Amino acid sequence: MTPTPIDDPDDPRLDAYTKMRERDLVGRQRRFIAEGEVVLRVLLAGNARFRVESVLVSPERLPGLAPALAHLDAPVYLAAKSVMGAVAGFPIHRGVLAVGLRGPEPDPDALVPAGSALLVGLVGLANHDNVGGLFRNAAAFGADAVLLDAETCDPLYRKAIRVSAGTSLTMPFARLPTGDDLLNLCERQGLVPVALSPRGEDIGGLPPLPRALLMLGTEGPGLPEVLMARARRVAIPMAPGVDSLNVAVAGAVALHRLGGERLASIAGR
Repeated sequence: MTPTPIDDPDDPRLDAYTKMRERDLVGRQRRFIAEGEVVLRVLLAGNARFRVESVLVSPERLPGLAPALAHLDAPVYLAAKSVMGAVAGFPIHRGVLAVGLRGPEPDPDALVPAGSALLVGLVGLANHDNVGGLFRNAAAFGADAVLLDAETCDPLYRKAIRVSAGTSLTMPFARLPTGDDLLNLCERQGLVPVALSPRGEDIGGLPPLPRALLMLGTEGPGLPEVLMARARRVAIPMAPGVDSLNVAVAGAVALHRLGGERLASIAGR
C-alpha cells in the first residue's frame, strides 16, 4: 500500500467525497461514505459485506492505520484535514474517510435462516441515530438480519453507520415495500411477528419463540394499528409516569428477551 498525496480539493480522484452531507441525502451511485477509524476497520475486516473503493486519510492518522491498509486492493489518498474539509464541505476532525460499494440488494426471504431465526423489522424509522442504534443492538443480541420498509432511512447513511459502530456494514439487511410485506414474509417463513405496545402482555413472561421477527415503528406514533393487529403484542413494564422508551432502547430490551436462549448458547461455546 503506497498512499497517494493530494493537496488540491478539486482533484477529480476525490469526486466521490465531495459535498458529503448533501450527497448522503440524495445518494451517490451505489456508493456510501464510511467515517472514522472504528468504522473503517470494520469495513476492512473479513466479515464486512461491502468492498472498499478508496480511502482518504490525513497524514497524522496514517501510521496507526497502515497495518490495516497494507493489503487493501484500492487506492489510499493522503490529504491534510484542511483539504479533506474543503472536499467534504465541513471540517473533518477524525481524518479518516472511505468510499464503499454497495453491491446487489439481497432477497429478503433469503436472509431468513432455517431452524432458529430472529430478525428485526423496521417500519417508518426516519431517524438515522435510531436506525444505527438498532443495527448495533441487532448485532449485539444475535439477530440474523434486519428488514426495512421503504420509508425507513438508509442504514448506510454516514451517521447511521457511525452510530451503529460499523455493524450496519456486517449485519445482513434488505428492504421490502411496506410493513404489510414484512408481515407477509412472516407468514411465508413461519415467523412470529412481535410488536411492542403498552397494551401487550408482559415481555418478561413471553415464552421462547424459536422463529420471531421483532417489529419496531417510529417514535411517537409507533406501528400502525393495522400492523399491530397482525402481531403478538408485548409490553415492557415501566415505572409510573413513564409511558415509553427511545425506540433503540426498547429494541435492545426486547431483543435481549427474544434472543436469550441463543445468547446463552453463544456464551457457552
